[in-house]
Amino acid sequence: MVRSASFTGRAKVLGAFAVSLSLSLAAFAASAVRAEESGTASPASETVTPAKAPARVLSAGGAVTEIIYALGAGERLIAADVTSLYPEDAKDLPKVGYFRQLAAEPIVAMDPDLLLVVEDAGPEDVLRQLKAAGLNVVTVPDETSPAGVLQKIGAVGAALGLQEEAKQLEEKIARRFSGLEALVAEAEDAPRVVILLSAGRGAPLAGGAESSADAMIKLAGGTNAFSEFENWKPVSAESLIAAAPDVIVVPSHVAEAMGGKDKVLEIAGVAETPAGREGRFVMMDSLLLLGFGPRTPEAAQKLARVLHPELAAKAAQLNSAEH
Repeated sequence: MVRSASFTGRAKVLGAFAVSLSLSLAAFAASAVRAEESGTASPASETVTPAKAPARVLSAGGAVTEIIYALGAGERLIAADVTSLYPEDAKDLPKVGYFRQLAAEPIVAMDPDLLLVVEDAGPEDVLRQLKAAGLNVVTVPDETSPAGVLQKIGAVGAALGLQEEAKQLEEKIARRFSGLEALVAEAEDAPRVVILLSAGRGAPLAGGAESSADAMIKLAGGTNAFSEFENWKPVSAESLIAAAPDVIVVPSHVAEAMGGKDKVLEIAGVAETPAGREGRFVMMDSLLLLGFGPRTPEAAQKLARVLHPELAAKAAQLNSAEH
């Protein structure tokens, strides 16, 4: 059990874009802010099963690409955006930029017969240009919840003509979410957690209520230390200290860019928090942590093991049973 002197015991559950691998990862993490910043969402196009299964697929969105591979259709991919870094084969795909900063010309030049884009991909005028050019553009919904992950899988499967494979994957992921829920239900406490996105120049961004960070924290059986505001906002040193997180989660690329785990302590205010004093930090890949794709149960379980050490043995058993 994670405890601190200030722990309340309550039990409830974007920077620069890609010009290098490090910055592309930062851009992906910032995509968690997506419509949460503006309160709007890109309209999803109708998902229609094509008469002929598409053979040349271009994917924009790391979780969408991951689902394509999980459905066994990775060989159909001809390109993807820079957040598509899992599985390993996805790294070798030609890249067409960041999914929120797409350009029409290079995509049209690749002649895809299906463009699968995650919700909030854009700009919207570029998507309109692509549709006007005759491209089949399908927008995949991106709700940050277990139901949203299953919906995302179903949408990708329908677009690829792989409904049966999608159904099987949905059932598999649903079982993992159920196992996670049962595990977290046995937790003794709900430690206070903060997920920080950018921690370079300026104040870091923290995920508030209704954010992807909030959803991940709750899945892992924690309490969001910044639930008093919504979405993602910069937080000052004073705010971090007042929030008193027991655990701080930072995307691994952020920690690496800073110079390692120890450098996280140099973020203003962190050293004065319970997490800072006890060195309770979690480093996790951005796509795994905030992508809300097939590995989301894995990410939540990983975080849950840190928040609830008393459940470590049961978590290991659950993980073994799943695989």
